[in-house]
This record gives sequence, structure tokens and C-alpha cells, in this order.
Amino acid sequence: MKKHQLCFCLALGLAAIALSMQWACARSVAMRAQAKSGTLEVAGLRADVTVRRDERGVPHVEAANQDDLYFAQGYVVASDRLWQMDLLRRTAAGELAEILGQNALEEDKRRRAFGFAALAEQLVGRLSPPVRASLEAYANGVNAYIAALDKDSLPLEFRTLQYKPRPWRPADSLMIGKLFAETLSSTWQTDMMRDAFAGLPPERVNDLLPSTSPLDLIMVGSDKAVNKRVAVNDRPPARPDRAASAEMLSEISEITETLNRSLQRVGVYAEDLAASNNWVVSGRHSVTGKPLLANDPHLQPSAPSIWYMIELSAPGLHVAGVTVAGNPGVFIGHNDAIAWGITNVEADVQDVYLEKFDPDNPRRYQSPTGWREAETRSEEIKVRKSPTDPAAEPVAVEVVVTRHGPVLLEKDGARYAVAWPTLDPAANEFEAYYQINRARNWNEFRTALSGYTGFPLNFIYADVNDHIGYWAAGRYPIRKTGHGTTPYDGATDAGDWTGYIPFDSTPHVYDPPSGIIVTANNRLVGSDYPYYITDNWAAPYRARRIYELLTAKEKLSVEDFRAIQGDTYSYPDAAFVAELARIGQPLQESSPEWQDLLGALKGSDATLSADSSALSAAMRDALLRRILAGTLGDELAKRYAWSGSGTFLNRVITTQPREWLPKEFDSYQALYLAVYKDAQELITKRLGTNRAQWTWGRLAQVRFQHPLAGLPSVGSKFAVEPVPQNGGNYTVNRGALVSMRLIADLSNWDDTRQGIPLGESGDPASPHWKDQLESWQTVKPPAFAFSRAAVAEATKETLILAAPKEKL
Repeated sequence: MKKHQLCFCLALGLAAIALSMQWACARSVAMRAQAKSGTLEVAGLRADVTVRRDERGVPHVEAANQDDLYFAQGYVVASDRLWQMDLLRRTAAGELAEILGQNALEEDKRRRAFGFAALAEQLVGRLSPPVRASLEAYANGVNAYIAALDKDSLPLEFRTLQYKPRPWRPADSLMIGKLFAETLSSTWQTDMMRDAFAGLPPERVNDLLPSTSPLDLIMVGSDKAVNKRVAVNDRPPARPDRAASAEMLSEISEITETLNRSLQRVGVYAEDLAASNNWVVSGRHSVTGKPLLANDPHLQPSAPSIWYMIELSAPGLHVAGVTVAGNPGVFIGHNDAIAWGITNVEADVQDVYLEKFDPDNPRRYQSPTGWREAETRSEEIKVRKSPTDPAAEPVAVEVVVTRHGPVLLEKDGARYAVAWPTLDPAANEFEAYYQINRARNWNEFRTALSGYTGFPLNFIYADVNDHIGYWAAGRYPIRKTGHGTTPYDGATDAGDWTGYIPFDSTPHVYDPPSGIIVTANNRLVGSDYPYYITDNWAAPYRARRIYELLTAKEKLSVEDFRAIQGDTYSYPDAAFVAELARIGQPLQESSPEWQDLLGALKGSDATLSADSSALSAAMRDALLRRILAGTLGDELAKRYAWSGSGTFLNRVITTQPREWLPKEFDSYQALYLAVYKDAQELITKRLGTNRAQWTWGRLAQVRFQHPLAGLPSVGSKFAVEPVPQNGGNYTVNRGALVSMRLIADLSNWDDTRQGIPLGESGDPASPHWKDQLESWQTVKPPAFAFSRAAVAEATKETLILAAPKEKL
């Protein structure tokens, strides 16, 4: 933590000590507004709403009409997660410095360049009337809850930071979708980093950034046709003298870390865009004769969890699953006819343009038709003066936007703008979910997705009539030339977008002959697919492992799906250990070092379970760092990361190409011994010298961070003890990053399993603050009641939100 951040936290913590002394008595006041049982009259309702909570505190909301349903959802979610909701909208709008002070100013500046707040306001006016009505009803419910609070009953975070939440607006809900777009489709940094490879031979670049793997699991098309993929360095950089340097990469890394800090704080950060597994099988593969569908999104662990479980019921709508606090409806789950899940496509939907500004007039830049005036936007950011004083002072920020998009990077006189479909006012990440919640069949599901104009996502589908399907919906740019994998010259039209891939041409399948669909951020289209999606797919290890486990049994059950979600087998670790054994066997008799290495790896089962050895994973990390440093230099090796690194490293391990051997080594045998030493030093530093304690679960700890957990006194209330991690980046169970698990049983909705890492409540004094942690860690998501009878049986508390009675 930086010094000024530490000072702020300490001062804020001292200011919060007095609040903590009042916490217990304030809790009794707060509970009146946060009642979980009894009857509570709430202005704004047309009719009474029943909220039943089960043993996990999951609300089952039943209303007489859909407006009241969404109103009640807003009220109930706010009663559990109000501060998380406020933090999410502040993050998206660039308003964090108002409550967190100078520490968050750079984060706000970067996000103001995106203009998410204005985009969300414009989008509200573009929504269909019923969707807009759902957002308005939800906002009214949130505001009814806020109105019921006073300074003593506000959630602890507000009292600690000494501010009150402003009213919720429909645009606030839409801004949260923009945050997800940012974390799951930001590729401009990778384009700039690729620019640093301009001096490498093309074959080295293609080795480093592989777009295919022998383990690929193709969903659409095939690789039988000649691969016409253009190399990632298919054209020279925008200006050879501007190829990204180590200094430039340092600047990019700082910007990325600033933006990621916000995303990590609220639990929506996805490392290397790799977020999620999902799969579905038709009835012929299940013991019940009906489809089974699974999904587990992978996002940064946070306290509270990013997802919120809920069941909603009103005439014309019955749906259950997870949403994000601040959004009405359900994002991932099922209704009484279909189930669906989501993963990230990892599509390349951002392009970078080196804009040539006039030295004599810094507001104009070159375009294909001559000089053009840049749009400039003045933003005012409120910055908190001190930890003990919530008063804020304004800081002026200027945002510059070219015809391509906002200028996000300026270094040594070079200014780079970024184009991104999310910044189009017509980009709509929300409305499709409203329609999906109501879809009854594949045609209605497809129609819902046809209106999805957000960042590309893999939607999987199953229905009670034994149909399954998949659609990679969203906007994919079509470039005039090239693939946009390195910066374009903004003064030309070479990088202009000519449109988006037509919806019917985006990847999709329906009732495939195999009866199995799997996506895990892996390459899904064959070389004969006519459009460009990306060259930077995630390694296919998770997808391949899921497919192998699904096809290992003739009939699958919910329990089989649960076992797959918990699987910790690591393809790359297995390959690495096997290669080390192959090389080391003939050497160990004459080499004490190899004898020691093989002895340390003896018994390794190629899993990353909590009690397995951490050695092979640590060695792989050290090996990648040394190989990159040998080719790119230490600085670039430290800063460069990409989704396909696993595929690249696996090829190096299995083929041992001479050109990737660092010059200080005369053989891979010598390199592996050095990497073994690196790994031992790292693990010893972290875990001590006792090798029996060198387990993966001790090296990789799951930490659920709350933004205020580091504060003295009050912070301890939000702290969650770390737990040993099961799984890693290349295993089906991704450990800390698993933000939710769903197993939908279409033969019996009441047997559907769903769970989140911690709990429903954002209040650490609640019994539902972290009551799901054990079931999450053991990969045993409980059944999620859906039918009226099952909900009644599961009910532990009942709250009636009563519509005001007419006074005589």
C-alpha cells in the first residue's frame, strides 16, 4: 500500500472507532428497515408482496404484478447489498474519489474517459417501454428502502465513510453492465503490447501468440480447410519509431493496474479476460432423459460476492438464479421452461489508433479528409478533502475524443485513441436479459439474443423439451483491413470499421449431433469461419477436460456435473511433470540435482487440489518468466500477460525449440534445473523450508477482500479469513475465481443446485454474510427451491411488504 493510501486508511480508521462503539445499538435501529419477517408497509406498492427466505437467506419474492415484483426486488436487494450497489455505480461513473479521496482520483479520471454515466443515461431513453418500466420499478424499490433509513440505520460502510447514498436511478443499473463490458472486453492494452514485438521475426510472434492448439474443441465449422489466418503482425506498426517500448509498456501497465484496481475492489475483475465454464448435455446423456446445464463464472473474489441469488414470481414470470446487486431480473439461471448460462467469448472488440495531432493546435488531428477538430469534454471530479471530513473539492479533467474514440494513452507526444462498441450509445447490454427471463423456447431465446448489442458472450441453452443450443451473441467489428491486433495509423482509413458481423452469422449451434456443448473461453470456431473474432483465445485445457469427463460416462447425473465443477486436474502440469520425468530418468544417476528434482516431484498426480504439491505450478511460472525474459527482456517479461500463454509454454515444453532457449543456458535440462531452484526459493520464502508444507492450498490462498477490511477497528468486522485454494488457472475448478456455481436439472427444477462463495448479505453481522463459504469450498452447491411447494418447505422467514391501505 502506498504511503498516502496508508495515511488515509489510518485516519479514516481512527474516525471510525467512535462509530464502531455505536454499532451494536445502531444495529437494532437498522433492523427495523431490514426486517426479514413480519409485515412492513412500504409506500409505492400497488399490492402486497410476499418475501420468503430460506436457510441461506435467499429471497423468494412473490408479487401480484410485475411492477411490484421489480419494486420488491429493488427493496430486498438494497436491504442486503446497498453499499455494494453504491460502490458499483460510483466505480462505473468515476465518482470514487468523492468517498475514498485522492487515492481513487486516477481511477475516476480513467473511467471518465469512457463516459459510462452519459452512455447509460442515453440508453435509458432507447429501451423498450416494459424494460424501462422494470428499471424504474426497481429504482423505486431501492429508493423506498433508502427512505426508510436514517443516519443511525444506514449500513456500516456509509456511516464509516460519513455519507448518505443518493437516490437510485435506472441509469445506475445500466452503468453496471458497462463495468462488465470493461472487464470482459478490454483488449487495447494487448494491442499495444503486441506492438512491442515489432522487431521480432514473424514466426517468433506467431509462436508466442498461438491461435490454435491440438486440444482445441471446435464448436462451429472445422479446421479441415486451409487456415487463412493472417499472422498477428500482418502489417507494420502505425509508426515504426513508435513501436511500444519498455517505457510505454510501463505506462500501459500503470493505466491497466489503475483500472483493474477499481474492478477488483467490486469483484468484477476477470484475469486475462478468461471468465467462466459452461456446458450442457441433451437428455440422451443424462440419467433423467432431460438436459443438464452447468455454469460457473470466474471473477475476482470479493466480500460480499458479486452475484446475488433470488427467485422471482408474478403472473407471466417465474425465474430463479443470480443477478448483480443493482439490476432487476436474473442474469444466469432458469425459468420454468428453459435454463441458460454465460461465458466470455474473449473477442477482440477494441482497436487502437495512433492519432496525429497538430503541434500548433492540440485540439485538431489528421483524418483521411484532412484536419479534424477533436471533441473535448470537461469533467468535474469531486475529491474528498480528508478522511475525517467528507467535504469534497472539485478537480477539473479534460477528456479528448477523436472519430475513433477517447484518447486513453499519451506518451512522449504520441496520443492513442481506442474504438470500442461499448461506447456506442446504441450498445445495449441489458435488455436481452429481460427477454431471456421470459423465453419459452429456442426461437424466443434466439429472438432475445438478436437484440443483444453488448460485448460478445457465449450463451448456452436447454429447454424442458430436450433441446440444447449455443449462441456467441454480441457485436464483433469488421475492419476495412487487418485485424486490429496492433495500432492503426489514425490519419488513414485503413483501420475503419465497416460494420459488425451479422447476428445470424455469429457462431451458434442448435441440437448438435453429439448432444454436448462446452465453452470455456477457448477457441470455438474453425479456420473455415469467415469472420475474425480473435487470435487470443484462452488455452483449451478447461474445455477439453470438461468434454473428456462428459464423454467418460454413458449417462450423467447432477452429482457427475458437480464432480466436474470440482475437478482440479491440470493438463499443463501433467505434461510438464511427464516431460521432466522423461528427461530426468537417464540423468538422475549421475546428477544429484536431477535426483533431487525427481524426488521432489515423486507422487505428483497432476492436480492442483489444496493438499497437492505446489512445485510443478511454481516451476511452470518460473519457466515462463525466464523464457520471456530471454527473448523480450526482464521488463517486458514482468509486464506482459495474455490468455494464450499456457498454449505457448506447453509447446515449448514438449518441443524444446532452440530459439526459445535463453542464451545463458546450453540445454533445456540446465534451464529446468535453474527453474527448479527459482521455484524452491519462491516457495521457501512463502511457506518455509519444510517440504511437507509445500502444498498448493498453502501457496494459493483464497482471499475475499472487502474495500474497508484494512481499516482499524471497523475493518475487522468485514475481514474474511483466507482459505486454501483448490484448482488453478488451467483446471476446471478455478479456485478463488469461481464466483458462482449452477447445475440446472431440467427434469426437476427443485433439484437445481446453485451457490455463491460467501453469502447473500453484505452485513458482516448477518448470519448470511458467509454462510455459503463451506459449500462453495467443497463444491457442493445446495438445491435451490423453485416450485411453490418446495419454496414453502424451504421457508425459514416470511416478510410481507404491504401496500399502503387507503385511509377512511
